[in-house]
Amino acid sequence: MINIHYFTFNGFQENTYILYDDTKECVIIDPGCYSNEEEQVLANFISENELTPVKLLNTHCHIDHVLGNNFVASKYNIGLEMHEKDLQTLRVTPEYGHTFGFNINPSPEPSTLLNEGDLVKFGNSELSVLFTPGHSAGHIVFVSHEDKFVINGDVLFRGSIGRTDLPGGDYETLITSIKTKLLILPDDYEVYTGHGPSTTIGFEKSNNPFLNQ
Repeated sequence: MINIHYFTFNGFQENTYILYDDTKECVIIDPGCYSNEEEQVLANFISENELTPVKLLNTHCHIDHVLGNNFVASKYNIGLEMHEKDLQTLRVTPEYGHTFGFNINPSPEPSTLLNEGDLVKFGNSELSVLFTPGHSAGHIVFVSHEDKFVINGDVLFRGSIGRTDLPGGDYETLITSIKTKLLILPDDYEVYTGHGPSTTIGFEKSNNPFLNQ
C-alpha cells in the first residue's frame, strides 16, 4: 500500500507530495518548497519517518511546482524525471521567477524522460504514467491502479480545471486530456491535485461544470 503525504508550499499554495510504502522508499512529486523553513519541513518529515528518497518527479514544470527541484536533487542525490515537452518551461524558470519575486536555483536537467505508458517503480510499488497536456505542453500524471489514486498536478481540480492561459496551455487540449485519460478511470479513484483539496473521478464526472458543457 502506498502512503500519501502532502505539504502546501510557497506563495502559490502548491501541494508537494511524498509517496512511500512499507519498504520506506519514497518518491517526491512537484517539490514546491522555496524558503529554508519549507525545505526543512520536507527534510524533517523524510528523516522522522526514516524514508529513503529514490525519485524526484515533476508532473509539469511551472515555477510553483519546481522551486524545490534543486534542493531535493542535491540533498538526496537523485535525478529528475519528467516529460520532454516541458523542458523549455523548466529551463526558463530562473528568468521569469524574478517577476514573482523568486530567486531560484536552476533545476537540474532530467536524468529520465517519462512518456505515456511508462512505469515509475519504488519499493514494492509502481505508478503508471499518463500524458495529459493542456495545462502545459508536457504535463503528465501518475496513477496507482492498486491503490486507486491519481497524482494529477494541475490538470483537474475539485469543481474546476487547470489554467490554459500560461505558456504551453490550450483549453481544448486540456479538456480532451481530462475526458480521454482521467474520466475513463473508475469513479472511486481519488484525485490528488496540485492546489486545493483532493476529489474523485466520480464527483468530477457529476459536478464539474467544465466537463458538462
